[in-house]
Amino acid sequence: MIKNWFQKLSNWYFSKNALPYWYILLLDCLCIVCMAFLVYLFDNGRESLIVNFWSLCLVIVVYLIPTVIAFRILHTYSGIIRYSSFIDLQRLSFSMSVSFLVITIFYFLVPWPLQHELFKWNRLLIICLLSTGMMWMIRISVKYLYDMGNHDVKTTRVFIYGVAHAGSSVAKSLNNFPHSRFVIKGFISKNEKMQNYWMMGAKVYYGNERIVETMVKEDVSGLVVSPLYNEKFRRDTELIDKLLAANIRIYMVATVEEWDGKSELPYESLHEVNVEDLLPRAQIQVDMDRIQGQLAGKRILITGAAGSIGSEIVCQVAEFNPAEMVLVDQAETPMHDIRMMMANKFPNLKALTVVSSITNQTHMERLFSEHRPEYVFHAAAYKHVPMMEDNPAQAVQNNICGTRVIADLAVKYGTKKFVMISTDKAVNPTNVMGCSKRICEIYVQSLDKAIKEGKVQGVTQFVTTRFGNVLGSNGSVIPIFREQIKNGGPVKVTHPDIIRFFMLIPEACRLVIEAGTMGHGGEIFVFDMGSPVKINDLAQRMIKLSGATNVKIEYTGLRDGEKLYEEVLNDAEQTKPTDNPKIMVASAREYDYDVALAQEKRLYEASFSYDDMAIVKIMKEIVPEYKSRHSKYEKLDTE
Repeated sequence: MIKNWFQKLSNWYFSKNALPYWYILLLDCLCIVCMAFLVYLFDNGRESLIVNFWSLCLVIVVYLIPTVIAFRILHTYSGIIRYSSFIDLQRLSFSMSVSFLVITIFYFLVPWPLQHELFKWNRLLIICLLSTGMMWMIRISVKYLYDMGNHDVKTTRVFIYGVAHAGSSVAKSLNNFPHSRFVIKGFISKNEKMQNYWMMGAKVYYGNERIVETMVKEDVSGLVVSPLYNEKFRRDTELIDKLLAANIRIYMVATVEEWDGKSELPYESLHEVNVEDLLPRAQIQVDMDRIQGQLAGKRILITGAAGSIGSEIVCQVAEFNPAEMVLVDQAETPMHDIRMMMANKFPNLKALTVVSSITNQTHMERLFSEHRPEYVFHAAAYKHVPMMEDNPAQAVQNNICGTRVIADLAVKYGTKKFVMISTDKAVNPTNVMGCSKRICEIYVQSLDKAIKEGKVQGVTQFVTTRFGNVLGSNGSVIPIFREQIKNGGPVKVTHPDIIRFFMLIPEACRLVIEAGTMGHGGEIFVFDMGSPVKINDLAQRMIKLSGATNVKIEYTGLRDGEKLYEEVLNDAEQTKPTDNPKIMVASAREYDYDVALAQEKRLYEASFSYDDMAIVKIMKEIVPEYKSRHSKYEKLDTE
């Protein structure tokens, strides 16, 4: 009954706009006036109050003058009462304390009307305390009324993962969110000494193996993770699995890189997690000053600019204010999207969007001759393993020959640096796609070596970056699983033990750009991809996160050219550290440029026969470590 009354009252009041600030000022002043009359009434009686009413009013007005000034300086009446915080109450108390001290001092220095019995310091103190308490009570009551009116049947009882400033700031943010749907019932700490403490009216629990049982017992259906504890939480896979098994929803805040752990978080940043949020990964730091110094004011060409990696490189490079960007991709509709994005986000940046294939040497030469790019980021490639397994001629013509066209033009037209984006599948390749990228690596490395040795005239430095799967890329496993779950399953996993490394697209591209700027030519940079992820576990988590109960996992067997795990380095290769702990340099085998060029030309000519076996046989001769798996080309390894 009482709750329904509160609901109706709050719906009526809070459906209106916030009160004007001068309403709040008048209300605060009215509190002081009421308390002053009340104190006088208790001390002197009703008759004295009536006789001295007007003189008393004059005295109260004098008292209000420094109080209103203090209110104005500290903006105590500028906030919205329903969103009052402890900081607002602190400001109010400080304002009242300052006005009390000012009036007390002037009591001894200034004649009437300050020489009034109401202005004796002990009575002033009582008025100050009572007024402050009443103003606090009004703000707390309004906030409570607002919270009562907004805690409906959809309210979620939650624990917060994180304590101290990180946890309390998230809790304050949740409480201050408009129409907050969360009720905080506890905090989780990994420090056993913190258990049984209380924060903001909620108990702190030790995050041991029984914490999920405790949450179920307390009827808690959600966990909000503090941004400062994101990485620690992601590594706690056992806890995550238990939460999902208990149907407890997990909420995370989009990473706030410069968050101080104290200020409020934006409401829109809090979201229920998807599987990408739960994959373990470390924060990536890059040398922004070095990148800015090298790319600002430069002419930059990006191939594969409409792809998942290429488009992110476009966005990140554009932030460094280059003089000009030439963006190349053969996919028309995605390139139109890139064109619109550049016009909207970077209207003052000169950007040319070109629909063309990197294998079109005539067109590519015209672009290089007209724009003379100083930096080239080469992301264009056919990348789907099963497709290239069935179409090795296209892997040769697009990936290998296309790379040679762009690399040779970069040398011819004085490009300063050429950054080629490779893949972990180029290490000990087991498929056509991986082998084609390894041959690309061999060519650009041998070309860089030939330039340094004076065999080829040029100034271009060739740098290769090698990494694994990126989350959300076109055709990657996560969107495929998501679509299969949406359709009711089954979720198709090739093998129960298959594992892969994953990295977010923005993180991978940041490392690509930094590796490109730190390289001096000839290096193969490999990235620390973090911990490998079992695809079977990934599928199970996605099913649980979706809330589906009848979706099954189906094992389909390894695809042509697929292996259980990807490597980042060849068996014979070793790594050296760089300034960035997430980037290492591989010491790869060197190749003679004349030999590499002759092999490529032979392979290119063979590709026009469209004889899959003949083409792959030559690829295996160029890359002896290429051993086919689950493929028709396996018999070539036994010949």
